[in-house]
Amino acid sequence: MVGAEAREVRLYLIRHGETVDNVAGNYAGRRDSELTNHGYQQATRLGHHFQAQGVVFTHHFCSDLQRAATTAAQIRQAQVTSPNALNAATEAPAVVQTPLLVEKDFGVYEGTRCRAIDHPLGVETKESMSCRADAFLDRHLLPLFLDTVESRQHVIAVVSHGIMLSVLWKRLLLRLPPNSIRIDPDVLANVHGYSLEYIGPWANTGYLELHCQQLSTVDASVSVQPTTSVAPMAAIVSKVTTGVDRKSDKRDGVLLRDAMSACSSDPLRPPKVLQGWSFVVKAVNGKDHLKSLKRTRGGVGSARHDPSQKSLESFFKKQKVR
Repeated sequence: MVGAEAREVRLYLIRHGETVDNVAGNYAGRRDSELTNHGYQQATRLGHHFQAQGVVFTHHFCSDLQRAATTAAQIRQAQVTSPNALNAATEAPAVVQTPLLVEKDFGVYEGTRCRAIDHPLGVETKESMSCRADAFLDRHLLPLFLDTVESRQHVIAVVSHGIMLSVLWKRLLLRLPPNSIRIDPDVLANVHGYSLEYIGPWANTGYLELHCQQLSTVDASVSVQPTTSVAPMAAIVSKVTTGVDRKSDKRDGVLLRDAMSACSSDPLRPPKVLQGWSFVVKAVNGKDHLKSLKRTRGGVGSARHDPSQKSLESFFKKQKVR
């Protein structure tokens, strides 16, 4: 039985909204592709969805590429403007941007049409992405599970990119004790061919929701040891295929350099494993917020979003009240 002082963590791994390069079918890893008007609406819808569900984030993290930062900012904005927000300053903490969460670097293929890569010149390796994921998890995420001062419950949004999210999820699985994670029956009923290691692609603003609960206030800890809850680390690595309120943590640039250095010398070091926790996957590629959302015609929806222009939606709303 979980004690009265047990901690809880709710984690949302979220992909950014649709971008100009998504529409064009171009490789865009480190390339700073902008959201389309449709992508901006997707992000806005997601923020409103979380607000309607009563989700109050205590932490926001995102890649420092603008497509992820803008998506994260919209999620936070919905929380700030929520009628239930008693104190926006405390209920909507600033978004922490980090280069550890950026997308895979496609090297010379950046900005070109997506196709098979025969000669991966300058393309980031799977090991490099795994090291970045490890650095983010060990520095930013795992400490929140051990936090006994700030709050008994953390609700965390992590906005990143399709391939990077898949790597991040696999590296997170390595930190969970054997038999500590299960999939909600509703997820299994709606997702075919699902497995913990390979959850399929993330749609734009699609999200994975993970509920974590401390089983014992005495046994909860972090230990450094291999885990058999998923495939061995080497196998996991080899199979990976596929505004104003923001703040940047400059130290992550140093952490990124150190992580890359450590990766090159010891890429398969044992991960830190959470002990004394249980985990439930509550949503995979969640996109209920996209129901009924249609792309604006005439090429407007696929065009680059310009924040200085009023949206068509707000324009028509004003027309109705006249």
